[in-house]
Amino acid sequence: MGPVARFFDSDLWYSFSRSPLTVVSAVVALALIGGAVFAPVLAPHNPFDLATLDLMDAFNPPAWMEGGTARFLFGTDDQGRDVLSTIMYGARISLFVGFCSVLFAMTLGVTIGLVAGFVGGTTDAVLMRIADIKLTFPAILVALLVDGLVRAALPRELHDRIALWVVIFAIGISNWVQYARTVRGSTLVEKNKEYVMAARVIGLSPARIMTRHVLPNVMGPVLVIATLNLGFAILAEATLSFLGVGVPPTQPSLGTLIRIGNDFLFSGEWWITVFPGITLALMVLSVNLLGDWLRDALNPKLR
Repeated sequence: MGPVARFFDSDLWYSFSRSPLTVVSAVVALALIGGAVFAPVLAPHNPFDLATLDLMDAFNPPAWMEGGTARFLFGTDDQGRDVLSTIMYGARISLFVGFCSVLFAMTLGVTIGLVAGFVGGTTDAVLMRIADIKLTFPAILVALLVDGLVRAALPRELHDRIALWVVIFAIGISNWVQYARTVRGSTLVEKNKEYVMAARVIGLSPARIMTRHVLPNVMGPVLVIATLNLGFAILAEATLSFLGVGVPPTQPSLGTLIRIGNDFLFSGEWWITVFPGITLALMVLSVNLLGDWLRDALNPKLR
């Protein structure tokens, strides 16, 4: 039986297929991610091609409203850009920031948790006290602080070029504690098991034992945390961009689109901010629902 057949015969697939809400969430998440990844092919217009923009098309309402046109299904913004196309391109940036920041936070947190749990002693105490201090500050506040410090330390001409990576670093550095504490707890249990003792007896180095033997056995909860944190990372990026300290206007994410549309919300052009807002809400909700399902599906007490 091949790996694909084993997957469809597994408890995980059975749990997934028996949950209609999870199936719908997966379909919505895949549709949004697919639309974002293949935006250059699927988007009706390229909102960043200035040669195709016409200010005479600005503030066109959605196609089903009076004055709307089929060319712009969700209407246009103040610069004449197709709102549907800007959402698809903006979602690419939001997802890129979300995935990269989660990967960075997971790598940092798993490394710290693995070292703290396996080495123990003073190393464990110091690393966990740093984690405790980090937990006293809200994640979004830490992200704002890191973003501000990096921008203040670097020349102004570099801000737009590295703004995307600064946001990824700021969000990632504010979310590593969950991974570290979870991996540390699992490592404390795993390091006293017989397979670890056997590896020590045959002379394997601590680094090899941690990476080749302990790490694969503590990654289950980490994947659940990563799935749940993806939604938070996307929302954190949108918050930073809405506040004007996220990605630059030349690379607008969903948060930037919502901020731009917010300026015209009360003048009647509601579609400029409402449709990006709905997209952001659906993206975060579907990812969080998938994370909740994965947490329950991997919990042996609920099987």
